[in-house]
Amino acid sequence: MVSTQAQTGVGAQQASPWGDAPYPVLVADDQGTVVLHNDAADVLLPGIRPGTPLADAVPAWLSAAHDALRAPGRTPRRAPDSPTGQKADAPVTGVIGERSFEAHPSLRDDGTVAWWLVDDTDHLLAQKALRMERKRTAFLAEASSTLLSSLNLGRCMDVTAQLAAEHLADAALVIAPTHGRRLPVVTCLRGGTPVLAHESVDPDEVPGLGEALRGFPPVPSRWIDPSTAPVWMVPEGFGTVGSIVITPLPGHGVPAGALVLLRRSGGVAFTESEEVFARLFAARAGAAMSAARLYAEQTSITEVLMRELLPPSLHQISGVDYAGGYRPSADHERVGGDFYDVHPAAVEGEASLVALGDVCGKGLEAAVLTGKIRNTLHALLPLADDHQRMISLLNTALLNSHHARFVTLVLASAVREGNAVNLRLTSAGHLTPLIVRADGTVEEAETRGTLVGAMPEAPAHTTALTLAPGESCVLYTDGITEAEGGPMGGVQFGEERLKRVLSECVGMPSESIVERVQMLASQWVGKGRHDDMAVVVISAPRTHHLSAVNGHTRGRFTA
Repeated sequence: MVSTQAQTGVGAQQASPWGDAPYPVLVADDQGTVVLHNDAADVLLPGIRPGTPLADAVPAWLSAAHDALRAPGRTPRRAPDSPTGQKADAPVTGVIGERSFEAHPSLRDDGTVAWWLVDDTDHLLAQKALRMERKRTAFLAEASSTLLSSLNLGRCMDVTAQLAAEHLADAALVIAPTHGRRLPVVTCLRGGTPVLAHESVDPDEVPGLGEALRGFPPVPSRWIDPSTAPVWMVPEGFGTVGSIVITPLPGHGVPAGALVLLRRSGGVAFTESEEVFARLFAARAGAAMSAARLYAEQTSITEVLMRELLPPSLHQISGVDYAGGYRPSADHERVGGDFYDVHPAAVEGEASLVALGDVCGKGLEAAVLTGKIRNTLHALLPLADDHQRMISLLNTALLNSHHARFVTLVLASAVREGNAVNLRLTSAGHLTPLIVRADGTVEEAETRGTLVGAMPEAPAHTTALTLAPGESCVLYTDGITEAEGGPMGGVQFGEERLKRVLSECVGMPSESIVERVQMLASQWVGKGRHDDMAVVVISAPRTHHLSAVNGHTRGRFTA
């Protein structure tokens, strides 16, 4: 057998799948007959012999490429990387046996064509693996972005099931930890929409599911018999299950659930590589579900706390009108350091107690101390007739706490006598209450005192006054008067401007006065930052008391 390397100069000595032999090389003439070949070609193409028609010795794709190259009028180009420097054309690719080859043609001076074959199977497999890895990486990035875009647990479960069904399996189930005696299960078929159900089943009856829900490593799919899949796990119309993967959804400290992937019988079973990739996806899905569950729990806790910390809605009590308004320091905060409460008298005919205060600071930390102060004042209600004693006891409680904060406070006791309302006001370092008289005059109540929680003693002076029908007492925090804004910006709303506003509110219901003050203060601030704002209005209604119905609501008074 003639060596192609010796006679043609074709076929460099390089490593190949055939050991030390050179690349397979064969030479065919313009009639499509094999002229020469080397030993490597003989190993690869056992039927090849000199004089054999090329079509009988090589695969159809190589024979067709030779015929096309020798077609009349066809001028081959010179390949700059041709190993012989001869005229050459573009290589062609095809399969021989189970391997992929590139066939590089070179046109020889005698008109024959030398074909040298390069096994590029491993190169193609590497390229395929790289493309798959890039595709999977892109999918994981997209999945992470989609999953983390929502903090709703139900939405996260739906997205997880849908993404898994579209990219990893024929169907997917996302199973959350047991809720009572039922398992929340979201099922999705490829191309379908997620469906939520609550299954009363024991997860330990399904191999690998109970372990996954408890966060244990996944059971290899080859250990799970698809025929044991329970009816509730197989979507309606899915058919026979051929392969199952069950993997945990890891969470933050506790498992977020389990992911079940199903493929139909007759299809390709899950490979080890696909199971590993499923776990990578499950890790991201579990993190998103865990974050959503944690957010839901925190939101629920916050809602409960907010209901306790937010100021109450006020109304008419024992013939006295009350109204209040509160705006926290920032739009994203619902509570802060300002507070107010109205405590109705335990006995009809006695005074109700109003408390309005401003804790040093703002935000949630101030709100927590606010809640403690409100609870303390509520516990001191049996002493409501003695404002000074209440303030002193509150001062002692704050000094003995771990909080390094103080509070300014104003207490008001209000009781209706005939058509008038008798008030006793005590300020503990707080802004002076304003009295709106029937003629439009705005007076400052003569009360003063020391702020609470800063010094061993908190002395305060109490003043008494009477509100005639249509007159009001306004309690407010410095978030109103110190609100900066105005046409030029940076100017405080101020006490004088507040007095002018109140002088225009003569005879208005207490609710309308609160709304008027809040609206003008908000307009003054605009989009600028501001402190907590709180305002409470106590009014003597322009009505006569109907004692027959005890006067607990606005409708029980008449003009």
